[in-house]
Amino acid sequence: MLKKISLLLCISIAVICLDQITKIYIHTHFGLHETQSVIQNFLNFTYVRNFGAAFGMLENSPTTFRTLFMFSVPPLICGLILILIYYVKSEDDSDFKNNLQQLTSLSLVFGGAIGNYFDRLHYGYVIDFIDVHWKQEHHFPTFNLADCAIVIGVILLIISIAREKSHASST
Repeated sequence: MLKKISLLLCISIAVICLDQITKIYIHTHFGLHETQSVIQNFLNFTYVRNFGAAFGMLENSPTTFRTLFMFSVPPLICGLILILIYYVKSEDDSDFKNNLQQLTSLSLVFGGAIGNYFDRLHYGYVIDFIDVHWKQEHHFPTFNLADCAIVIGVILLIISIAREKSHASST
């Protein structure tokens, strides 16, 4: 169990630190809605404040609901992740690679959730700045490194669960 918690801490702290460093840089060096092109016609850094959930969802919902949701759901998710990590099989199991992938994916989600939660506690909103678009016409909702960690973690977890189910059905 100590190795699982160590992995969780290492990955989560790395995600939180990178996320917070980039957000502090954007917050202190960019004006609100200021844009700087990184890759022309594809990627900008644009400082926006997200009062909603991931990718701006729930931003137009009633303030009371949004506040309750934003301050109660992340701790619940983090608690659930800790429970799930407890049940991931130990490294002596025959499918260590898949178990390591599950632990890594859960740690990425945990770190991303904490990174965005810090913003909500400190600012009352989440700082987003990664603006992916196609020729300024088609914009993906602006996001940050914590969001990247969460999405990558969820994708890796889905792959890991699918691999585990495939392995179980073949035996």
